[in-house]
Amino acid sequence: MRKFGSHRAACSLTLAASIVLAAAAPTAIAQAPAWEPSKPVEFVVPAGTGGGADQMARMLQGIISKNNLMKQPLIVVNKSGGAGAEGFLAVKEAKGDPHKIIITLSNLFTTPLATGVPFNWKDLTPVSMLALDQFVLWVNAETPYKTAKEYLDAVKAGGANKFKMGGTGSKQEDQIITVAIEKALGVKFIYVPFKGGGDVAVQLVGKHVDSTVNNPIEAVAQWRAGSLRPLCVFDDQRMPYKAKVTATMSWNDIPTCKESGVPTDYVMLRGIFMPGGVTKEQVDYYVDVFKKVRETPEWKKFMEEGAFNTTFMSGPDYAKWVDKAEGMHRELMREAGFLAKP
Repeated sequence: MRKFGSHRAACSLTLAASIVLAAAAPTAIAQAPAWEPSKPVEFVVPAGTGGGADQMARMLQGIISKNNLMKQPLIVVNKSGGAGAEGFLAVKEAKGDPHKIIITLSNLFTTPLATGVPFNWKDLTPVSMLALDQFVLWVNAETPYKTAKEYLDAVKAGGANKFKMGGTGSKQEDQIITVAIEKALGVKFIYVPFKGGGDVAVQLVGKHVDSTVNNPIEAVAQWRAGSLRPLCVFDDQRMPYKAKVTATMSWNDIPTCKESGVPTDYVMLRGIFMPGGVTKEQVDYYVDVFKKVRETPEWKKFMEEGAFNTTFMSGPDYAKWVDKAEGMHRELMREAGFLAKP
């Protein structure tokens, strides 16, 4: 009887263990580690150092490192050749490689449309929209112009090709905005291209150009120092940030260009893409990393200091937005005569 009782107890234990294991199995599967990088990740910037994209990439790198959001390091690499074509083609050629990501700006659209380089955003995999970047009309603070209307009236009175507008690259967003101003107001600038937004701000401080349409983050240091003056923001509403940047002005104090009689608006993508041919798990990994970045105080401070529109998107919504933005750029560039000839 004892032998039977022991055998029955053993069977009961085995059965109980089997039930426990069976119950635990789904949990174990659910908790299995998802994909994560197995080596350093190259973070491509298709623009020069010091500009808005470069500053954002290096801020992301610092936040991710400081907060241990990735086990592998993120290495920023600038590939600005050919108006960013160098960077886009490098990521396109890395098809299936999840250890390479790229931060994008409007040259995602403008570079292939203007040059005919064999690249389209659909060659890449959308990850996340991090923010939208504004454009501001800036002049040197030593000039007499206090409003956009005063400045543009002076440009018009001066006649064609007397005033210089500085911007990043040719046939890209800065020149597109410049052409839109010219068409709206019947003025004509000499457009002077530079390698990046950092250079553009320095050239305006040095009075080598008369105005620029730089991003807030690319000129905020010079504004705070009293060297530059913002005249208007190219958006349909004022920037929401009300903390004082200078002794007298916040971002919110800058009028929209429409308020100033300049019927032109334009915002720029700051987003992340991966090469084509990567898996959903690999994309989800980076989406999760950037969601965590957005919750950090460092990122929130960066967004306010740079006066960014903090819209975030991923998945189908992001892809749909990018597709629509490409169509908008195609039309803007067609109107400006910037499309590459077939």
